[in-house]
Amino acid sequence: MARLDGKRVVITGSSRGLGRAFAIAMAREGASVVLNGTNLEALAEVEGTIRSAGGSVVAVPGSVAEESTCEALVAGCVDAFGGIDVMVNNAGIVRDRTLMKMSMQEWDDVIAVNLRGAFGCTREAARAMRESGGHIIQVISNSGLSGGFGQANYAAAKAGMMGLLRTSVLELTRLGIRSNAVWPIAETDMTQVVFERAKADAADKGREPPDPVAMGFGKPEEVAEGLLWLASDAAAHLNGQCLTFNGRKAALWTHPEERHVAFRDTPFTADDLADHFSGVEPLALHQPRMQPD
Repeated sequence: MARLDGKRVVITGSSRGLGRAFAIAMAREGASVVLNGTNLEALAEVEGTIRSAGGSVVAVPGSVAEESTCEALVAGCVDAFGGIDVMVNNAGIVRDRTLMKMSMQEWDDVIAVNLRGAFGCTREAARAMRESGGHIIQVISNSGLSGGFGQANYAAAKAGMMGLLRTSVLELTRLGIRSNAVWPIAETDMTQVVFERAKADAADKGREPPDPVAMGFGKPEEVAEGLLWLASDAAAHLNGQCLTFNGRKAALWTHPEERHVAFRDTPFTADDLADHFSGVEPLALHQPRMQPD
């Protein structure tokens, strides 16, 4: 029996890159897949690849920034396959620029696809899953967890997706709908800027450019294994979790928690707060390890 037999899955942004790898891998493991993207030629290529391998697939073109596309994706899955079990919010774009130079349009474009689209698809999926249960997976990024230079828009959107996830846990768990996230670390068109910077830096220092694997990046098909597992019944015990996966590294992120907590019977004054925090060191800003020690 294949790992995802019987699962009905929608994957946004699945015409290329990681989304394409996710779709092909999930179809290979028995899932019926609804594809999505704005590039019709690329979308048709993925659809043909899955269909020629004997997979069940339909394609719904359009941008998830549009409410009608979010509705059509879930309705298309229900109409074609009788329901929806897994929603993968993968669609994303970047418009990198340092925050003092970033335009409002660059901000709005990224928020619209990455965050508004994730909300629209999460809402529509939840409405369809409310009687049968299901699983909603947010594809996020380290930028949303630790920040990203030149990515104020992208980081805010991905952090927003984590807020959406945590609220989904509070509201949807009672309906049998689980919510998890994955930060996939893969070598794709979107991450090429990382390798270009590393190549330029190596050239300046007279060194060979680092290998993507050595930098902590996996191939899309390698990283897709993480999503296969997360979407399968083997991960049915997880809810509200965030997985890091690059093909060779796997980890779960902790939930944010308070430190240096104090309570008083009477309200704090500014002087009280100054006393309380006078000996407290600021908490470290965490950056994940991309390679083993």
